[in-house]
Amino acid sequence: MCEIIVPVVTIFDENEKPDFEENKKVIDFLIEGGVDGILVLGSTGEFTVLDYEDKLQFAKDYYEYTNGRVDLYFGSNCASFEDTVKLSNEAIKIGYKGVMVMGPYYFAMDDEKIFIYYNELAKKVKGNVYIYNFPARSGYSVSGEVYAKLVEENSNIVGLKDSVADPIHTNKLLRATEGHKTKIYSGFDDQFLYNLSTGGSGCIGALSNLVPEIWSDLVKSTKEKNFDRVYKLSNLIHKLMPLYDLDSNFSNLFKRLMAVRGVDISSRSIFPYNQLSDEVFEKGKCILEKIVKEYEEIK
Repeated sequence: MCEIIVPVVTIFDENEKPDFEENKKVIDFLIEGGVDGILVLGSTGEFTVLDYEDKLQFAKDYYEYTNGRVDLYFGSNCASFEDTVKLSNEAIKIGYKGVMVMGPYYFAMDDEKIFIYYNELAKKVKGNVYIYNFPARSGYSVSGEVYAKLVEENSNIVGLKDSVADPIHTNKLLRATEGHKTKIYSGFDDQFLYNLSTGGSGCIGALSNLVPEIWSDLVKSTKEKNFDRVYKLSNLIHKLMPLYDLDSNFSNLFKRLMAVRGVDISSRSIFPYNQLSDEVFEKGKCILEKIVKEYEEIK
């Protein structure tokens, strides 16, 4: 079992509200590219600027337009725990396959507090919960021991996205939960093969916004055990990784590069990440166009 789920970009209007007509173009591009699922309002979706009502309306619009064409997951993080619970249940009620939640950030969290937070969340959410482990943003990491305990005590905690620089942590999560029904995904695109080789379920990586067809081809080739092609496609993903480091928030760059791919959308991002130099854009464009050309040559 392996899949690619897209932590999708959000297209904003001049008031930093979702421009849904523009977001429809992104949805169609990704579905036509053959992705397995879309995660709405994850980190790449710049969820922090939206209030509760914005998020709920966006969840409804997104689900209605997608119309069952692809699995949908929803990032239901809110500033307060009660709003997170409420929005999670609303997303489940709408029809999302599950919600993904990063625990509280700014204040430190030890193992005890991490367990208490997710245990209480799972018991109040009437559907599937996916944990988002992103130490670089939250300031702490969910250990294998804590995750195993959470899975054992909550049947609706069904997965985790592990955005970690060292994939050994993902392996520890998988070893701690052997025998349990749970899906663990890499949050970094270049860890896909490592994730699968240790028993994971694939990747929730943002490069799939740009090259969904390469990602869907990689997943298909992996399932078919066409390893020569798997290595070639994985190499293309590795060559795209420098895009992440070109700007402090890559969402603006990725939207501009999606326009290069033919998706006619605004690149507007949340303040203060709505600035991008021409030099950075040209570097990104050069990297992307080179890889797309290489992919065309091996199709």
